[in-house]
Amino acid sequence: MTRTLVSSLAWAGDGAAHLRGLMTRMADAAFAAPSLLPGWSRAHVLTHVARNADAMINLLDWARTGVPSPAYASREQRDHDIEVGARRDPSAIRDDVVDSSDRLAVAVRGMPEQAWTERVGGNGPHAMPASDIPWLRAREMWVHSVDLDVGASLADAPAPMLVAVLDDAARSIGASPHCPPMELVATDLGRRWSVGGAGTGDGPELAPAVDAISADDVRRVAVNGTTVQLATWLLGRSKGRELRTGDGSPLPTPPRWL
Repeated sequence: MTRTLVSSLAWAGDGAAHLRGLMTRMADAAFAAPSLLPGWSRAHVLTHVARNADAMINLLDWARTGVPSPAYASREQRDHDIEVGARRDPSAIRDDVVDSSDRLAVAVRGMPEQAWTERVGGNGPHAMPASDIPWLRAREMWVHSVDLDVGASLADAPAPMLVAVLDDAARSIGASPHCPPMELVATDLGRRWSVGGAGTGDGPELAPAVDAISADDVRRVAVNGTTVQLATWLLGRSKGRELRTGDGSPLPTPPRWL
């Protein structure tokens, strides 16, 4: 399934509802517990989710009005807002997550159709079509639901979205000069992603699970697992203990995602 504006909007909405449900079931004392993200509590993750909604609204306003409004004033301001916000009472954080999500939904409904084609977020290679914004939000919702460490898994996400996540992560991670050449083989789909080396990471292709796959004179280690296992590992949310290399060698170490 090719990622579209319609599918991204649906995934973002479902992800927001999923994360809200997890948050609602969290006791107040659970907010201060560590998340899966180093140095961040669950309160940090939820505050980030709220500020991310505001960032997406800024980009939608840019697309709708033509007036540049960056997602965040600066990286420093973003980090400061998250740190301060994480110190609030759990009730305030819950309200913030819900209210900011609702504001984002209103902004999405107010987008004229032609505004989705406007490019925002910067100049040149940093610019993106506004139609990518719901995808960014969907990715945030589902991945950070896992980061809360309250029992959620990427297996909860829609299956077509997981393929889109692997497409996205393979492309961005594979572009790093520090990415080892590897072939991700989704054993439940019979598809692969060439990552690092000469691979583009542009998307899934039919592939056998083999010991190593050569492309453009680059020896690639095959990393075999289900779509969920591969995505969770490539995004840095697991150590990949369920994965197996085709030749029995240790798992390669991909660069950090995002």
